[in-house]
Amino acid sequence: MTVKLRPHHLLCMLTYVGKGYSQAFTDNYDRVIERLAGGEEIIIGEGPDEICQPLLETTEPHCHNVSVTERDTQALLDVGKLLGRTLQVGDRLKINLSTLEGLRQSFAGGTTRTACVGCEWFKLCTTVSADGYDSVKLHIVE
Repeated sequence: MTVKLRPHHLLCMLTYVGKGYSQAFTDNYDRVIERLAGGEEIIIGEGPDEICQPLLETTEPHCHNVSVTERDTQALLDVGKLLGRTLQVGDRLKINLSTLEGLRQSFAGGTTRTACVGCEWFKLCTTVSADGYDSVKLHIVE
């Protein structure tokens, strides 16, 4: 099985602590995180993904906004640089412990955060990374 994630969610998953837009959203996000922790592969998708699903049931979900698609574009570039390859929609990624730690280190250092500018969760994610990711839900055990 694979988990479809839009590019900027490759960054959001790093700091996810169980907070979100609604209980349905966080319940769904928890399930996605469990699948990733269980070793499921990621396929990079375009537009709303598995994390977005509960928001699509609301009026005017922000998942289609230009600002969100711009975040996706920037996240592809930033994460791709870190991984040493060009990333694009349709690519598959397997997140192992080493990759997760590298992504988190880079995120905490600010080198993969350009996609986060203007995001309403920026402050929370900054706090989570500054605290050493102690409260995050995504853990990879090898």
